[in-house]
Amino acid sequence: MSEKKESVWAGFKAFLTRGNIVDLAVAVVIGAAFTNIVNAVVKGIINPLVGAFGTKNLDSYSSCLKGPCEGAGDAATGVSILWGSVLGATLQFVITAAVVYFLMVLPMAKYLARVEARRKAKEGTREIVEVSELEVLKEIRDTLVAQRGPGPGER
Repeated sequence: MSEKKESVWAGFKAFLTRGNIVDLAVAVVIGAAFTNIVNAVVKGIINPLVGAFGTKNLDSYSSCLKGPCEGAGDAATGVSILWGSVLGATLQFVITAAVVYFLMVLPMAKYLARVEARRKAKEGTREIVEVSELEVLKEIRDTLVAQRGPGPGER
């Protein structure tokens, strides 16, 4: 029984010490902090802009599917579709996706493309050097053969 506990403990320890788990934990913490920023942007900028045309609270936008739609929560009557809540959540998602793309994904893709271009340029330079060295060696060989003159069987 003690071997099984040790192997489970060893497996758990190996899982925790893998690099991926630390990266995942950092991503979750950053994501939680980032969610607060996005919520503040939506609440402080987007909702007031929408409020210029209607109400600041998107949750208050709804349509009555089956009337009479009165009250809120458990005391509500009728069937109400809360499309404002869906619109607010969609706006938050789009803003989050845009910020992640433009501030994280796009710069990282450009950086990786530059690194790849540098690597290919280095490989291209190495190939040119190798080809030119080979041609120089061929020229040296041809010159030595010409200086030696024709061999005994080549007259």
